[in-house]
Amino acid sequence: MADRKDLHREGIRNRVEGAAEELEGKVRGSVGDALDNRDEHIKGRAKEMKGKIKRKFGEVQQDVAERDRNRDR
Repeated sequence: MADRKDLHREGIRNRVEGAAEELEGKVRGSVGDALDNRDEHIKGRAKEMKGKIKRKFGEVQQDVAERDRNRDR
């Protein structure tokens, strides 16, 4: 089923992109802390949370695709 494969692939993409955003946000937030720059700290933490949400969404997409695949067996 093409839709299941698409959902699985999209889940992988979202997990990878989310993890990258999460890491970028952690770095930006830490740089903000080191420079005592509150704005950068907040922007970094916001990006980190956005990435975490995207990564978790990708995990859910993959779980749904996997459960759908197992249901058809």
